[in-house]
Amino acid sequence: MGRLGLAGAVTGAVTGAVGIAAVAAGIVLLRPDSGSGGPSGEPSLAGEGGSGVRIAAVPAPEAGPPLNVTTPEGYGYSLAAIRAGTDRQPLGATQAPPSGTTYAYADYVLTNNGRRPVLLDFPVDLFMPKAGIPASARERCMPQAGIPDDMCTLPNHSKVTGRINGAKPPVEDEGTTMVPAGASYVVRIASDLPVEDGVSSGDLRLYVWSARFTSDRKGIGLAFP
Repeated sequence: MGRLGLAGAVTGAVTGAVGIAAVAAGIVLLRPDSGSGGPSGEPSLAGEGGSGVRIAAVPAPEAGPPLNVTTPEGYGYSLAAIRAGTDRQPLGATQAPPSGTTYAYADYVLTNNGRRPVLLDFPVDLFMPKAGIPASARERCMPQAGIPDDMCTLPNHSKVTGRINGAKPPVEDEGTTMVPAGASYVVRIASDLPVEDGVSSGDLRLYVWSARFTSDRKGIGLAFP
C-alpha cells in the first residue's frame, strides 16, 4: 500500500468514511533527519530547509472523479487519479530492473480538504495483473478483498512530486510530517519490484483498501480521467 515519508510507509487499522468532493494537486516530500521545528519552536517546512531540496510547483493536472476518505482521528483527504504507466526509473535514480522488465507507477492527487493540518499519509495503493508479474516476484504480489482476483499489489513507495497552484509544502511538527490545511499535492506511487515489459498503463489500477480509510476494508477504485 501507499507509504509515508520520502519513500515512506503508513499502515493503519480502524474505520473511515468515504465520499466525493472537489480536488486539486501537487508536491515533493522529504523528511529531514531532525524532527524539531525552527528556532522559534514553530513547525518547520519539510523539504524546504537545510537539505537543499525544493518542492516543485505544478499546475493542477487533469484528474478523475475525486474520492473523500476520513480517518478515525478526523483527518480528511481528497484523492483523484491522474495517470498510470511503466518506467525503468519512475522515482528517479534507482537500480535498473532486469532485462525484459520495468517498474509500474501511477500519479494521483492528494488534498487536505479540512481546515487544520493533517498527517501526511498515502491512502492509495497500486494494483497490477498477476499475469504481468515475473515468477520470481509473484509470491510478493498480494491480493485484497473487493479487488478483482486477477490483480495484486507489489511492495511500493510513494513520493510527493509537486505542489499544486502555490500549495504550501508539508511541515515537520515534532518529527511528524503534516499537510497544511487546503494543500494539494501530486503523489507518485511506484512498485519496488519489477513487472513484465508487456504491462501497459491500461493494466494498472489505483485502490484505497486499508481499514484506516474504508469501513469494510474492501477496495475502492479511483477512476482515471
